[in-house]
Amino acid sequence: MSKETNVYRTRILRIGLTALGLALSSLLAQAEDVEGCTDNPFVGRFQGATIAYCKAKDFDELVFLQSPHDYGALLERNAMKDRSGPEWLKQQGRASELRYELPPGSSSLEVASSYEADLKAKGFSILFSCADQECLVGNLRDLYLLGEQLDPTNGISTAYADHVRYLLAKLERPEGAIYVSAMAGEDKDGAVVFVRVLEAKGMDPAKVATAAPEDLSDSLASQGSVNLYGILFDYNQDAVKPESKPALDEIAKVLTDKPALRLKIIGHTDNAGSAAYNLDLSTRRAANVSAALVGGYSIDPARLSFEGAGLSRPIESNDTDEGRAKNRRVELVVQ
Repeated sequence: MSKETNVYRTRILRIGLTALGLALSSLLAQAEDVEGCTDNPFVGRFQGATIAYCKAKDFDELVFLQSPHDYGALLERNAMKDRSGPEWLKQQGRASELRYELPPGSSSLEVASSYEADLKAKGFSILFSCADQECLVGNLRDLYLLGEQLDPTNGISTAYADHVRYLLAKLERPEGAIYVSAMAGEDKDGAVVFVRVLEAKGMDPAKVATAAPEDLSDSLASQGSVNLYGILFDYNQDAVKPESKPALDEIAKVLTDKPALRLKIIGHTDNAGSAAYNLDLSTRRAANVSAALVGGYSIDPARLSFEGAGLSRPIESNDTDEGRAKNRRVELVVQ
């Protein structure tokens, strides 16, 4: 073998190793999850997937699709964020969202089937599943529209344009149900799966943003009103939850300490649903807060009045979860 041949082979080997190194570097870069993101312990990860986005909160509200979605109907009413229809399921508790980028060659069918099998093996029951146009009803059934509604933080609007498969699962537990949705999508550039998990539970009373009685009294005296977030209701329900007792205790203490004080109780909602519906719901909630103070603390009903404001008086933008949570409140106003 000549010296020239050895030199040529050495160069080819070096080029090959350099190319291999670049390929491995690319693969390693692709294998890195977004900093601070980890898998949810209740849901597995599809082999080779990487986390591109995550969000987790100890207490939040998630809205799941539980039957085919009519995008066109919301568009006609200019109400794209309305989640009051029967196709939506709202739950509150510990919430997490994860969007995974899938390895090349992955199909939405393979990914959705894997998640379904994994969830069933863990004891989950499938509440709803659909594929492609089955997920939509009405006159607008382009697949990317489902991605816009269910994965709005995804900056790639066409991520679900070619194929989409969705499933919603539930695991019953004594300490509270767990809901999981997985939406796998494909377009010409690749595939993704968006996974959401909700551990249903009430808000921790220790974290309820209520003022101490002296603070509540001072706020009413200095400002004439105060917003409370410790009076809790289930979704679309008007019954005051037992977890509201600390807040009710504080209101009753102020009323007892100040016999001449009269309060108006005003219920407020976010903008999910129609104005008429929210006005009625907020009125019923305010009435039940008044009834709880009268029945549970012997407050003279003549000292209390109530009304509902519905969605008409937001104090934050309804475009974010945090803003909507701020808008769902009970307000006390000195009369």
